[in-house]
Amino acid sequence: MKLLPLAIAVAIAINPLSTLADETQDTATSDFKMRPIGHVQKTEDRTVIVLDKKYEPGLLGLDGFSHAYVFWWFSLNDTPERRMTLQVNPMGNRENPLTGVFATRCPRRPNLVAMTLCKIVSVKENVVELEKIDAIDKTPVIDIKPFIPGYDSTEDGEVPEWLEKGLKKRRGQE
Repeated sequence: MKLLPLAIAVAIAINPLSTLADETQDTATSDFKMRPIGHVQKTEDRTVIVLDKKYEPGLLGLDGFSHAYVFWWFSLNDTPERRMTLQVNPMGNRENPLTGVFATRCPRRPNLVAMTLCKIVSVKENVVELEKIDAIDKTPVIDIKPFIPGYDSTEDGEVPEWLEKGLKKRRGQE
């Protein structure tokens, strides 16, 4: 079974007001600031990402790709309690084994970064029209990266049994 990798880097902007003393700190314990580049806008018949105008030059060439990964923030899940969640029953199914959040795509996690592979409909000025996305209206978008066939896939990907069962059920094979 071919699966897309889960580990895709997200660019994070470090606070530009840092001092020399800040720069000597261990980055593993430093705080980072992330700023949205735009927001999802959904209507009944259209799904778009509207980027802040200052990021429009970053879209140059995206129209040559059929798909892109959209990285967004699970903004409705941003509570201290939900950020403390480290283990869940995947897909909200108690029949699935208790699993660490880094082995799931659960929206409850320490950093609420989400990723969706989206089909690009068009790119015009600062607007990227998508076929669909599993984010809601007004969701902050933090990055966009093009999907590259052969680069963003693997031939030897493996998943745990609980996920294999869930995927078969979803495809109507069970």
